[in-house]
Amino acid sequence: MAINKEKVNSVLMRYEEILASMQDPGVINDKERYLRLSKELGEMEPKVATIRRYFENEKKMEEALELLQMSDDEEIKLLANEELNEAKADTDFLEHEIALILAPRDPRDERNVIVEIRGGAGGEEAALFASTLFKMYSGYAQNKGFSIDVIDTNETELGGYKEIVFEINGKGAYSRFKFESGVHRVQRVPVTETSGRVHTSTVTVAVLPEAEAAEVKINPDDLRIDTYRASGKGGQHVNRTDSAIRITHIPTGIVVQCQDERSQYKNKDKAMAVLSSRLLEMAENKAKNEVADTRKNQVGTGERSEKIRTYNYHQGRVSDHRIGLTLYKLEAILAGDLDEIIDALTIAGGADELTVNNSDLDED
Repeated sequence: MAINKEKVNSVLMRYEEILASMQDPGVINDKERYLRLSKELGEMEPKVATIRRYFENEKKMEEALELLQMSDDEEIKLLANEELNEAKADTDFLEHEIALILAPRDPRDERNVIVEIRGGAGGEEAALFASTLFKMYSGYAQNKGFSIDVIDTNETELGGYKEIVFEINGKGAYSRFKFESGVHRVQRVPVTETSGRVHTSTVTVAVLPEAEAAEVKINPDDLRIDTYRASGKGGQHVNRTDSAIRITHIPTGIVVQCQDERSQYKNKDKAMAVLSSRLLEMAENKAKNEVADTRKNQVGTGERSEKIRTYNYHQGRVSDHRIGLTLYKLEAILAGDLDEIIDALTIAGGADELTVNNSDLDED
């Protein structure tokens, strides 16, 4: 993987510009500008350190090659060869890291996210796989040091989810989960299947960046707020108090509910956060006027032909159809080992630039 030297040099030039600016008395006296530059400098320092390590590594490789070509001493050649192999391995790793550094950035990348998982085609099997995806994302969030806060669930008798809505909290959460929006297809023998036939089912995933207060203005008169008793699993408080909240945004018809917390006020806060994020998503998609259109644009209808990724249990395979990536490590991925897929998607481009290849719909 060759790095883009022009882009790398532009990063280094910007870093030097910031350092010079922060020594300017005019900038020092402008607290707001100084703080803004300090923040940008802090974000750039690890990137610049990685780039400098890459160039140092290049120099090591050149020196090792020179020794191999110039020296007749076998011992020196052996040491030079070892150093060259080490440097090559480091170069591969650093090129990958720099590709991530140079990948397109979304200004919302650092935000928390709200994730909505819904069973699509496949009935109970789709609901069971929705539960599997929730566990996968929970494992990945834990690996990245993020926390998960469940907002609402609609469980089935077998332990699946017709729907589960949850928030992932942590700096950079959106940057790591934004590529998960779309239809996820599973091919496996369902636990409900007695004849051992492989079924294909789908689950839809929507990932919404958490809206900031200044971005969405909600008129209280546009809201209808209902309280009701929570149902399903949830502990002793279930069905004892009217703590669950349902909020309807009358102009758009968006309905959000939360019953996870014991406190009615906490449930209301969570529901309002989801509502704000959905309204922000609508506002940013100007071509759509109704929430159904917005959600269809992001996750599709759940039909098998719209999948972005396939999880094939028989082959132990996961295929992301947007970038043609196939990995034979299904168990590890479902346990939360998603970095290889997400890194590849990040390097490939922004989420809106990725397209789905549906040419292999009949694969087993």
